[in-house]
Amino acid sequence: MNQALKHWREAATLILAARNGNTALKKTPLRHLEEKGPSWPLRRAYDYEVLLLKRSKTSSFMPNAHVFPGGLIDSSDFSSEWIEVFSNYKKSPNFGLGLVKQHPSTRAPIFATDRTKFGSPIPGEVAFRICAIRETFEESGILLVLPKDSEITPTQEVTRAVHLDDDKISTWRLRIQENPSQFIQMCHELHCMPNIWALHEWSNWLTPVSGRSVMTRRYDTAFFMCCLQDRPYTLDDQKEVTSFQWSTPSEIIANYQSQNIWIAPPQLYELSRMARLPSLLKLHQFSVDRALEGCERWMSLVIATPDQYIQILPGDELYPEEPDLTGEKKFVLSPDVLLKSVRRLHRIEHRDLHSMNIYVNIQPKYKHINPLTVNLNNCTGCYSQL
Repeated sequence: MNQALKHWREAATLILAARNGNTALKKTPLRHLEEKGPSWPLRRAYDYEVLLLKRSKTSSFMPNAHVFPGGLIDSSDFSSEWIEVFSNYKKSPNFGLGLVKQHPSTRAPIFATDRTKFGSPIPGEVAFRICAIRETFEESGILLVLPKDSEITPTQEVTRAVHLDDDKISTWRLRIQENPSQFIQMCHELHCMPNIWALHEWSNWLTPVSGRSVMTRRYDTAFFMCCLQDRPYTLDDQKEVTSFQWSTPSEIIANYQSQNIWIAPPQLYELSRMARLPSLLKLHQFSVDRALEGCERWMSLVIATPDQYIQILPGDELYPEEPDLTGEKKFVLSPDVLLKSVRRLHRIEHRDLHSMNIYVNIQPKYKHINPLTVNLNNCTGCYSQL
């Protein structure tokens, strides 16, 4: 057994960006859209939209939150039966995904863990992509698969979702919701394979330790990016997901500010990164170019002050070299330390659920991009490009 799983469960999520047909980028120089300014790029600046799903109010974790599609890893995602599904690529490194350049000692454990020690021949890089694709199909009806005999190139173009007839989608979706291993059976019967090559490694977030109890639900989640040529047919399942919306990053943030929706800090952070790339092709190329650089696992350390919460992230001057990942030790900083001048900033501060602000002035690792940081308290001149 993976001993870390006593404290959290592993999961995968998929950031889906689909072209929206906006032609504004053809008329507006991209450099102008990326200049520093007092606000986020306007809706017309983007030629893509991002999928968010609204969780059920009865959900045991983040009820009513708007999230990217995704969910818990299932043992079937690591099944040896996938070797037959990916038979043309079983001899290629990570089934043709390529080898990540990152040193194993700094690699996120969700990917670095040797799964053969737990009886699976499927690498984590493959299994968590399968999980993200399966969960996306279960929650939204969007199916990312390819014919089994497809030839894959390392620089795969922006992809498209598969359109099946409604009856076939409904039948397989229900079967997979009831039994995730049916995803393998579907691939056998439809002679297809999950399009793992369209998913590019983006980030890895571990739920922080709760100040109230170490028994709070926690998840170690792999985030992937996938860019689509056009917006696919989408259908919520009226179970875990009650509704969905396709919106630009700026629209999502505006809805968050106006308290129409709530998004968790990782979603806010990743959307803020995407805000720097209003072009779908730029976003896709960036995702492809840096995917094999890898990523590290991030777990924020939550500090409560009299008037706000501060989430300290890796790289911040106050982040410890060896953070307590399990919550067995209490992390305490004195008021004097919190008030001292800090040169290296990487944190999220929020006074309430709808006023989160990101502060970062460190160089991102693994050729990633820093978020576009804007004060979200509806004040004039609060732009913070640190």
